[in-house]
Amino acid sequence: MNSPHSPHSPHSPNSPQAPHSSRPSHAPQGRPATAHYSAGTPRLEAGRLWAGGIMTALVAALTAVVALLLVRGVLGIAVFAPEGDGAMGNATTGMLAGGAAVAALIATALLHLLILATPQPARFFTWIVTLATAVLVLLPFTMALTTAARLGTAAVYIVIGATIGSLLTSVARGAVRRT
Repeated sequence: MNSPHSPHSPHSPNSPQAPHSSRPSHAPQGRPATAHYSAGTPRLEAGRLWAGGIMTALVAALTAVVALLLVRGVLGIAVFAPEGDGAMGNATTGMLAGGAAVAALIATALLHLLILATPQPARFFTWIVTLATAVLVLLPFTMALTTAARLGTAAVYIVIGATIGSLLTSVARGAVRRT
């Protein structure tokens, strides 16, 4: 059994978890310990960020096509094109896929800027992508569409926004190295 001041006891004066320790816990190099401390200086590998951004653009475009196939073809809801245009629709399918790809590239540029210029860039990026997606999801509800078309359009936008946000957040973690 551990004594109250053994090295393995949570009440040891040397323990960082000691409730009444007279010595502050320090991270490496004498900096005070914090929940968000990580050793080293962050260094952005821009090539990795942009390669991930380009791949995210491709995935976002394909996600738009798959979402449209599901909503139009499987569920039979006419979104982004008249019903007579079938599951693949008309030119709006390509425009939506292209728009998703461009949105992913714009989001990559925003993420690049946030990493270089702001504290906690991932938090700001998540908020910006979430709010931009919310605007697009709510937009169909301001138009004269059927309820099914409103819900189908909103679903397509939320899937594209979630794809871009989640992939680029992961890309950023891989593109920032601690030295």
